[in-house]
Amino acid sequence: MELTLPQPQLHPKSLSFPSLKSRVSVFQTKPNPTCPPFQASIFSTNPRKITPLNPSRNISTAALVDGNNTSTFPLDSGSRIGEVKRVTKETNVSVKINLDGTGVADSSSGIPFLDHMLDQLASHGLFDVHVKATGDTHIDDHHTNEDVALAIGTALLQALGDRKGINRFGNFSAPLDEALVHVSLDLSGRPHLGYDLKLPTQRVGTYDTQLVEHFFQSLVNTSGMTLHIRQFAGTNSHHIIEATFKAFARALRQATEYDTRRHGTIPSSKGVLSRS
Repeated sequence: MELTLPQPQLHPKSLSFPSLKSRVSVFQTKPNPTCPPFQASIFSTNPRKITPLNPSRNISTAALVDGNNTSTFPLDSGSRIGEVKRVTKETNVSVKINLDGTGVADSSSGIPFLDHMLDQLASHGLFDVHVKATGDTHIDDHHTNEDVALAIGTALLQALGDRKGINRFGNFSAPLDEALVHVSLDLSGRPHLGYDLKLPTQRVGTYDTQLVEHFFQSLVNTSGMTLHIRQFAGTNSHHIIEATFKAFARALRQATEYDTRRHGTIPSSKGVLSRS
């Protein structure tokens, strides 16, 4: 015996696919003057949790601290900028650094090779680096090289502020042709330089290659940074030094960027990172 089931009758409208517009519902609400505005926390583990929007205030760093001493990152936090002017009987140096920049390089130190290296810091760190300096370069480049580095370190110290929420650590290996240099750093507040470059020539152009170590030692002293530089390969002084600045830029970029899992807390078991 053969059974035949009746076919369902479908309304013609049920066969058409709904348009994208029909899938979107727009809800409009009228503000209630008796209730304060609310904003969802971008770091809340509970997407339904909302917190009162604090009164507007100026934001000078990338971290905000609420009444419970909990740091959060606003969507428009502003830039972390350090600006320093250093004047001595030997030099006149102005430095401005934006850690949240786009790689703008604007350096005129009076030392062409140093300017070239500062361009690497800006380009590969994506920092905006502005350096203007005059000094007694008719004697040699020593004082200007040192004071530019001291000012950059101080500007970094200013821009980092309390260092809440940053990665803190950074490391990078940069090759440049036959040269390979590794840089590892810690924005710990404790200055230390471990330097191991073997530069085969005394000068690159007119730049004394001994000044490379002095540059990084000066920068470390004022920024409160632990910095280790190791050369794995290289026979050309220019390549070795440039690879060093590129690796330093990338490591510093890594260390200064934010760790979103940290939710704005200080990256230290002590609860503080300060310049010793």
